[in-house]
Amino acid sequence: MKKLLRTLTLLAFIWSISANAQQAQNFEEYTVHYNALNSSLISPEVAKAYEIQRSDSRALINISVLKNSENQLPTAVKATVTASGRNLIGQTRKIEMREIKEGDDAIYYIGELSVSNMETFDFSVMVTPEGHSKPFNVQFRQQFYTE
Repeated sequence: MKKLLRTLTLLAFIWSISANAQQAQNFEEYTVHYNALNSSLISPEVAKAYEIQRSDSRALINISVLKNSENQLPTAVKATVTASGRNLIGQTRKIEMREIKEGDDAIYYIGELSVSNMETFDFSVMVTPEGHSKPFNVQFRQQFYTE
């Protein structure tokens, strides 16, 4: 039960941020939601539960994939997710993504990377929903503040 509450807290926090920013792209019958934030914004309890390193100089990216249906609410689907970030001076970092799944209702992918104050990253995320042969390319830019 505690694990479920931590997951719901993390999901609510991450989704509230992404909902405010409207960070989603539609691909065919899928919607890919994405966001990036300083990991220090995650509560210590949630960070510990999901082994997220909290720090102003660490960023967390979050990706989720929903399958849309005309007559039903969107459902979370498993996917293969790879990500990289490139800063404005051309340094590229591969971001190791890992799946977090809670029951059948919540599936998301998180990855972490080091950032400097006012560093901007252009993220490229390849998302291939399970059972789908062609990946979707999500690209977005995020600036981070560490002080």
